Amino acid sequence: MSNLKRRLSYLGPGFIVAATGVGAGDLIAASVAGARYGTVILWAVVLGGLLKFVLNEGIARWQLATGETLLEGWIKHLPKWVSYYFLAYLLLWSFVVAGALISFCGLAAQTLLPIHKNESTGTLIWGALQSGLAVLLVLSGSYRLLEQLMKLFIGLMFAVVISSAWGLAPDWGDVGMALIYPRLPNDPKAVMLTLGLIGGVGGSVTLLSYAYWLSEKGWRQAGFMKHARIDLGIAYTLSSLFGVALVIIAAGVSPEQVNGYGMILSLAEQLGTVTGPVGRWGFLIGFWGAVFSSMLGVWDGVPYLFADFVRNVRKRPITQELLRPTLPYRLFLGYLAIPPLIIVWWSKPAWIGILYAVTGAFFMPFLAAILIYMNNRSSWLGNARNGWLANAGLILSLLLFLALFLTKII
Repeated sequence: MSNLKRRLSYLGPGFIVAATGVGAGDLIAASVAGARYGTVILWAVVLGGLLKFVLNEGIARWQLATGETLLEGWIKHLPKWVSYYFLAYLLLWSFVVAGALISFCGLAAQTLLPIHKNESTGTLIWGALQSGLAVLLVLSGSYRLLEQLMKLFIGLMFAVVISSAWGLAPDWGDVGMALIYPRLPNDPKAVMLTLGLIGGVGGSVTLLSYAYWLSEKGWRQAGFMKHARIDLGIAYTLSSLFGVALVIIAAGVSPEQVNGYGMILSLAEQLGTVTGPVGRWGFLIGFWGAVFSSMLGVWDGVPYLFADFVRNVRKRPITQELLRPTLPYRLFLGYLAIPPLIIVWWSKPAWIGILYAVTGAFFMPFLAAILIYMNNRSSWLGNARNGWLANAGLILSLLLFLALFLTKII
């Protein structure tokens, strides 16, 4: 097997992480930041992708070294209140994020193929239909089907969105400088929006789902750590490129246009003025691919967390790869697909927007702190414990994401 083919064989769960992580959070953060500040904050996208790699590498290293998921590890080693606190958080986060994903999927489809003259009603109908489709794909499919679908969606959305950004022909000198030279615009809100951009790249709670996709792929021993690092490295490179492309596209849109349901059309119209109808429709299709693949990844991966929690609390001898057919997995899949429709029906009121921001921001410092504590224990991980570089990345993640959480609270 050639070196290229061998490296391509390492790819799998990372594609699912990349496609799942490019969801509503990335789209909102990149679009708002790009419209307000242009390309000057592109470095924040790169930093966000790097920090998410550090966090997910820590999750994979724990699992491959111990044979336990990180969730299983903290249930086993940490006080019980941590696990039950996380369960309460998972229920809130899942409800809010599922509602946002259904809303954005509905909006994307309603923009492409209007099903009702009232935009809100059309968004609700399309969102419900796509939520149901995602449920059917998860229940009737397998990990292999999910991986193949995600590769298809990644090919679609990255080709379309990155080519759209290229077609706008920005000043590549400025883009290159913005990628490597950290600067903040002269605006009191710049810190908060930049932190939000860092946090929006690559997902949040869905990072924990990588552990279960590792098991489904058959990577269960420490010898697969090289595979996981290459897999995650490519995944977060793609996520970062997608975020950079969105910022470039949004840089030509006025901040007033990047708001609510009009955001997608504003970005599409920006492309249409330069690249014509092909660019406009291409972006709309790529946007739909991004949000639907994120929905599919969340619908498939997040129920694992609830099923794993139930398995460990009940001390059931069920292996990670057999969680999919269990009742807790299917119940939580239904929880994601149906109750959050009320958010779409209410057209995402302000308090849902606030909850979405706060719940997403809270998890990252929690995860960083967990990995700093658990992955530094040589009695638990042996030689796989954190090195100085991993600790530096985790401490930086903790400080930045804690700052993001505090700014959202304030």
